Amino acid sequence: MCGICGFLSTNLMLRDTMQATICEMQKQLIHRGPDDSGIWLDEKEGIALGHRRLSIIDLSTEGRQPMVSQGERYVIVYNGEIYNFRELREQLDSYGFRFRGHSDTEVMLAAFEKWGIEKAVQYMVGMFAFALWDRQEAVLYLGRDRLGEKPLYYGWQGNTFLFASELKAMHSHPDFQGQVDRDILASFMRFGYIPSPYSIYKGIRKLMPGTLLAIKPQDIGQNLYPQAYWSLNQVVERGRLNLFSGNIEEAVSCLDSLLRQAIRGQMVADVPLGAFLSGGIDSSTVVALMQAQSKRPVRTFSIGFREEEYNEAQYAKEVAAYLGTDHTELYVTPAEAREVIPRLPELYDEPFADSSQIPTHLLSRLTRQHVTVSLSGDGGDELFGGYNRYFWGSSIWNKIGWMPYVIRWLGARSMTGLSPAAWDRLFSVLNPIIPYRLRQSLPGDKVHKLAEVMAVADAQSMYRGLVSNCKEPEQMVLSSSEPEVFSFHSEQYTGLNDLTHWMMYMDTLTYLPDDILVKVDRAAMGVSLESRIPFLDHRVVEFAWTLPLDMKVKSGEGKWILRQVLNRYIPKEIIDRPKMGFGVPIDSWLRGLLKEWASDLLQSSRLVSEGYLNPEPIQKKWREHLQGRRNWQYYLWNVLMFQAWLESHH
Repeated sequence: MCGICGFLSTNLMLRDTMQATICEMQKQLIHRGPDDSGIWLDEKEGIALGHRRLSIIDLSTEGRQPMVSQGERYVIVYNGEIYNFRELREQLDSYGFRFRGHSDTEVMLAAFEKWGIEKAVQYMVGMFAFALWDRQEAVLYLGRDRLGEKPLYYGWQGNTFLFASELKAMHSHPDFQGQVDRDILASFMRFGYIPSPYSIYKGIRKLMPGTLLAIKPQDIGQNLYPQAYWSLNQVVERGRLNLFSGNIEEAVSCLDSLLRQAIRGQMVADVPLGAFLSGGIDSSTVVALMQAQSKRPVRTFSIGFREEEYNEAQYAKEVAAYLGTDHTELYVTPAEAREVIPRLPELYDEPFADSSQIPTHLLSRLTRQHVTVSLSGDGGDELFGGYNRYFWGSSIWNKIGWMPYVIRWLGARSMTGLSPAAWDRLFSVLNPIIPYRLRQSLPGDKVHKLAEVMAVADAQSMYRGLVSNCKEPEQMVLSSSEPEVFSFHSEQYTGLNDLTHWMMYMDTLTYLPDDILVKVDRAAMGVSLESRIPFLDHRVVEFAWTLPLDMKVKSGEGKWILRQVLNRYIPKEIIDRPKMGFGVPIDSWLRGLLKEWASDLLQSSRLVSEGYLNPEPIQKKWREHLQGRRNWQYYLWNVLMFQAWLESHH
């Protein structure tokens, strides 16, 4: 795991100037690679590459980057891990390639020389973002892994093409302009993250997952069009046309085998390795399969909170005890969590408002004290139907979709008459008579979400509403016109007639890479920890899309087939409980611990002077939240994270 950066420019620069610039850029990424650094440049071509190294495979100097290929045609800087590099190396050995060291980077370069860029990438199993300079053709290639685990930003700034793992490296280039894109800010206010392919800055984009981009010096200022080498659209289409034909037991065994294979590959490291463990289905499955393939106790890590409705630590401890892992847990006080908040703008580089960023960073910090690599259970929800909206959405729409819109709207108004807190109190009284598996944490917020579902025109609008923290962001962001980001995914597969599967598909295209994976990458890399995600092995993803929906969502329960795999290793009663989110009580903190901080950032006079946000709707919701009349934590956290970012960066 590393940090990469660079530029390609037709502006004539002295070698010393180029060297000073690229050195300053890569210094901004030291947290991604504290072990080593390197640069490579060619002043005649105007190309400079920078690298920060976190040594994981081949700790020797033979693994240093930038690295030049054996035939000296290619130069690479690369962030990630190729898990099947040993198998690829054996093939390349048979073709006469000779290797100096034992790194996956050297294998990548040989693969590019042998098979070409696109074909070589298709052979690779792993997570990666790379920049590859073809010295023979004077072409710069950027590439990103299939699901978007590793970040890569790029764009023209004047006559200079910039790229980097994080935006902070671009800030160090003299041509970087850093103009906030108000239209994309409106999208951020809706979703709580910056949707791909956009960034918060005009002219800078994220490379889409599963794509390659070729840049030539003569392309200066022109629009660039990444080309897909792997397409979720095609994966879904093939999967739906070639459904798994075996019985349930065969499907469970096949998934078990694929996950074992993925996890075995991701346990390869020349440094200490462990796993995040929440005690939920996904992380418990990863840890169970790690322990089943390890001769010694796996290192596992969890954090807990004193607030019971947010605390999963006791469940993680139970799972760890049963599996016999070497478990470490840390209980965090609200004050300790609060101390993370000033660091968030620096960690995330652009506005990011998934409040689980706080415990994720705390967990990463704890884990890094003991290991350098950690596996996580992210991706299981999107692949196997874990989010509540998957099995509520279709059921609710089937029940209410036939009603005239006006009736649904009136029903929604009546449900939001009670605040989420009032609903929580009501459910706490009713819990003794509600079946255990149907109980929900934070039910009040779910009732309000249900009300939002009822008040929409169609099923697709329902999904958009469910994933929107702010329903009318253009009223909040001054002089903005929100882009229709879902339509950007122009190759969307439209053959999914089932709403649940369609939501899972859309989440994998949008929410997974732009929220979940951003959160994990920045939280972990902020403390120089490599995070690996076995569920996102593309072979697991492709298999998951061959499974019929009733193997994923059954009898109102998500991740059904994953539970069957886990039941082979852990008794059902240890795992069987209502799903919890990995979050913190932002709603109550905003009324107490964070009230002064938030009030300062939300001052009307401050918002007016900054000129980005309309203070009226924000102040109205802030007052309602403080009075306990409504829970606007998600809406307000979006605003606060932008305000904190703006204060830090401008």
